[in-house]
Amino acid sequence: MKCYYCALEGGESEAVAICIVCGMGLCMEHAIRKDVDVWEGGYPFPSRRVKAPLPRILCPECYAALYGK
Repeated sequence: MKCYYCALEGGESEAVAICIVCGMGLCMEHAIRKDVDVWEGGYPFPSRRVKAPLPRILCPECYAALYGK
């Protein structure tokens, strides 16, 4: 699979990741890793943050849509 953004620019980079939101293939240059905190606990409280965050890979468009950057 090739990187979608590189293909638009006329390049041919291999995809190393898939955007978790839209499914677009991404190379290392275009993949954005965003760690998400995971919480656990009973209802209604107490809740606590799990030590290890959950990694999430996003394309630039989905990252901008979700985080406004």
